[in-house]
Amino acid sequence: MKTDKYRVRGQKKLDLNEISTDETNGRTEEETRADAPQLQLRLARLQERLYAEGKQSLLVVLQARDAGGKDGTVKHVFMGLNPQGVVVTSFKVPTPQEQSHDFLWRVHAHAPAAGMIGVFNRSHYEEVLVTRVHGQVDQKEAERRFEHIRAFESLLESRKTRILKFYLHISKDEQKQRLQARLDDPSKLWKFNPGDLDERKLWDDYTHAYEDALSATSTDTAPWYVIPADHKWFRDDVISHILLDTLEDMNPQFPEASFDPATITVK
Repeated sequence: MKTDKYRVRGQKKLDLNEISTDETNGRTEEETRADAPQLQLRLARLQERLYAEGKQSLLVVLQARDAGGKDGTVKHVFMGLNPQGVVVTSFKVPTPQEQSHDFLWRVHAHAPAAGMIGVFNRSHYEEVLVTRVHGQVDQKEAERRFEHIRAFESLLESRKTRILKFYLHISKDEQKQRLQARLDDPSKLWKFNPGDLDERKLWDDYTHAYEDALSATSTDTAPWYVIPADHKWFRDDVISHILLDTLEDMNPQFPEASFDPATITVK
């Protein structure tokens, strides 16, 4: 699959309204699901090498609107990997202690260690999205934070952490259907937050905030990808292929033994 088309080029301003949310790239759900086990196997083998090598790491950032599919992406894309080598961190509203520090303080401690895959389910980008939409951060402060984010991600990259950032792009109609589905299903009510309806009223404001943030912080070393996410199966397939391409490019290797196995006999 050619995935470069979903990558954000930071040189030009992003217009999310021009990007499809329901694209399937000519694929069908049936053939995609049929290919999924082999894709998961390839990812698992590369993750094993990454973990064994213990020299590189991979950070995956997931951002989306409410009901955009962050939890589903974590569940389906990473389900075939060894949980010992994957750490998922969800960033909620900052605590008073976290607010007493700079906005990146709580994030840095969760950057993946060598050999690990770290997944941020929401991330430091909340501090240039929610805060902007609700007037806690003005344009000038947002620009400063974009600069800090680029520097932070460059620091991680210099320590051999590859970074992939995914914006799960759903339509307003699709969000409506997903929120309603949570209301209609007693087993999903725990996922519904009435406050999401207030945020939904700010749809256009969030669109502008995402466009600015993605355009300002998509770099060669920490690219953003806008993933058409109305179809969950297609979302998972595209992200899995980008992960696969990245891990293959990282090319982790099993470490050489510090002993000669030919001299050892297990009795």
